[in-house]
Amino acid sequence: MSRRIETSSTFLAAAFMALSALECSAQVDQVAQFYEGKTISFIVGAANGGGYDAQARLLASHIGRFLPGAPHVVVQNMPGAGSLQAANFLYNLAPKDGSTIALLQRGILSTRFVNPEGARFDLGKFNWIGNMSTEAGVVLAWHSTPFNTFEDLKKQEFLVGGTGPMIDTETTPYILNALLGTRFKVITGYKGTGDTSLAMERGELHGMGDWSWSNVKTRRPDYFRDNKVRILAQMSAEKLPDLPDVPSARDMVTNADDRQVLDLFLAQKTAARPIAAPPGVPTDRLKALRDAFERATEDPLFKADAVRQKLEVEPMPGAQVDKVIDLFTRAPDSLGKRLNAAISPKE
Repeated sequence: MSRRIETSSTFLAAAFMALSALECSAQVDQVAQFYEGKTISFIVGAANGGGYDAQARLLASHIGRFLPGAPHVVVQNMPGAGSLQAANFLYNLAPKDGSTIALLQRGILSTRFVNPEGARFDLGKFNWIGNMSTEAGVVLAWHSTPFNTFEDLKKQEFLVGGTGPMIDTETTPYILNALLGTRFKVITGYKGTGDTSLAMERGELHGMGDWSWSNVKTRRPDYFRDNKVRILAQMSAEKLPDLPDVPSARDMVTNADDRQVLDLFLAQKTAARPIAAPPGVPTDRLKALRDAFERATEDPLFKADAVRQKLEVEPMPGAQVDKVIDLFTRAPDSLGKRLNAAISPKE
């Protein structure tokens, strides 16, 4: 009798596994039928030619190979207000069928605190696919300026270029002014870090208020080889191992309340280049997009392409991005107001 029960249990388990495999196969077939012959619109909430654009195009050239149905992926730039235009479009107007995704600038994570009138979306309702990299920013001074240490930034105005509201080139100088007493003066209106770095070289600016460390060290190695710049501070949740002697802004903030404000600000850099789909995307297609992101970013061809293009990527799966997003959706309004005050221009 016991042998019969054991045999029946084994049969049921095998039947259940077979049924599950059939259901999974059917879902894959449905996803493949949807994507076959289609084009995925990959929106970049930044201008053509910058770091966000480069990483989006890198992923776009590979992710289609790992999606059922092998759809074509086309990048569309939609700059404006630090990705606010792209985020609003993705949430309200983009098709909610898995055919449109977007890479957004990290400042979008705190938009409900700093620009609630402009944010026509609920951050927690986006479907997060993954994140291309974690970022650490550095404050740079050009070699011919009198700024040699972080303390020098408190003694006289330090001119830096700003590339738009809610972008680190402007928000980082403001938050350092508010929490650490520096004297950054942001000259806004530059199109990107390419323009601001040229202005720094020409002597129009003293330096850079926040430049992605991974970007500057791979794209401008001559700055460090030829001692053209001095690194005065690093902006990251954890101190960088390759900059052990550069002071961390987080370590310099000793007030507990101020540290909370800075930690929320730096959390944006943990998911620095997040990729989202609109709310309402069918579960099976969202899973396919997340799986394709993970497989593409682990693929040797993708990694070789990143090296060839001098792009540092540190991919994060969608489930981990969800945890970062949760920090912002759960943050109390009081903390959000303090963050907003700290990163807003005072002029």
